[in-house]
Amino acid sequence: MNRLGKSLKVLEFAIAAGLTAGLTMVAAQTAAADPAKPDIARGQAIASQVCAACHGADGNSTGGAYPKLAGQHAEYLVKELKDFKSQGGKPPARNNAIMAGFASALSDQDMINVAAWFASQTPKPGYARDAKTVPLGQTIWRAGIADKGVPACAACHGPTGQGIPIQYPRLSGQWSEYIVAQLDAFQQGTRNNNEAMHTIAHRLSDDEIKAVADYAAGLH
Repeated sequence: MNRLGKSLKVLEFAIAAGLTAGLTMVAAQTAAADPAKPDIARGQAIASQVCAACHGADGNSTGGAYPKLAGQHAEYLVKELKDFKSQGGKPPARNNAIMAGFASALSDQDMINVAAWFASQTPKPGYARDAKTVPLGQTIWRAGIADKGVPACAACHGPTGQGIPIQYPRLSGQWSEYIVAQLDAFQQGTRNNNEAMHTIAHRLSDDEIKAVADYAAGLH
């Protein structure tokens, strides 16, 4: 084989080795970026031992003091659990002493597991309780309040309240009392994990909050 042939072979080998190394690196990076796979059976065990007393074994809580978690987006639940924990010495983005204790006891994998369990459950439907406020709640949900700079709730949470994974929770059928409590928390600054909701809540009156929360409870 002449020198040119040998050089070409060396070059081909170098290119092949470089491509192999590059592909190996990309594969490793992709694997690292992939979220851990949930263990739903383990999630059910955690839910029955830790969460059921407040949220129900299947995520359908029995009253508005605690949110329904059944059918909620798993990614959103994981995010919220992390927001209950103190990060880097900073106060948690969601100020709740009870949930801070529970969340601190869960590993990241535990959170993924329990979130997957609740997401896999069927939510029980809710209903609007006050027929007089339905028109106002419907208007806020579908169109917002233009002169207050309040956008339509449906823009982020969907026309039927199904939400969008990670950022925007499912509100369809959620307890109206719980929605009111969270909007109040955004107003008061005890919940600081969504700047847009903090701004929106400040622009809503108490009556508007109650109306749109009651309307959301009846969405399906």
